[in-house]
Amino acid sequence: MRKWIAGALGAAVVVGGGLPAVALGAEPGLTYHGYVTMGRGEVNVRLTPWNHSPSGVKGATVRLRWSKRLSDQQVLPGACARFDASTVLCRTGAIVPMGRGREIHLRVRLADTSTDEVRVEIDSLGGGGAADRNPATQQVLVLGTGDRYAF
Repeated sequence: MRKWIAGALGAAVVVGGGLPAVALGAEPGLTYHGYVTMGRGEVNVRLTPWNHSPSGVKGATVRLRWSKRLSDQQVLPGACARFDASTVLCRTGAIVPMGRGREIHLRVRLADTSTDEVRVEIDSLGGGGAADRNPATQQVLVLGTGDRYAF
């Protein structure tokens, strides 16, 4: 599924955004809804995890991967940690069945602050780093205009 989202000064492509991914014969997993903005090499992400399963989630990890290298110096929220040069992992906390979790807000600085676009890939990891059984990977192309790109 592809959905075009137009900003005031640009456009973004969201792949798999907005709707839960459902595999036949399996229960749906986690999805993330929110927005991303970028300006002056700083990327601002706000997202809320949604559990589309009839079972509760004790906790999961959301992986945010940028197409550009992140600056070595980052100030991240307590539930988030740097994984590698372009990836941050954040704990979601517990999520009730068929419900949403707490909002995660983070701001990262790109190594090249003059870049005018970056792609953010958002997906889940299960316990021990295993991939979510029913992954709902979302990709958002963000332009450095300060516009909000929803997913």
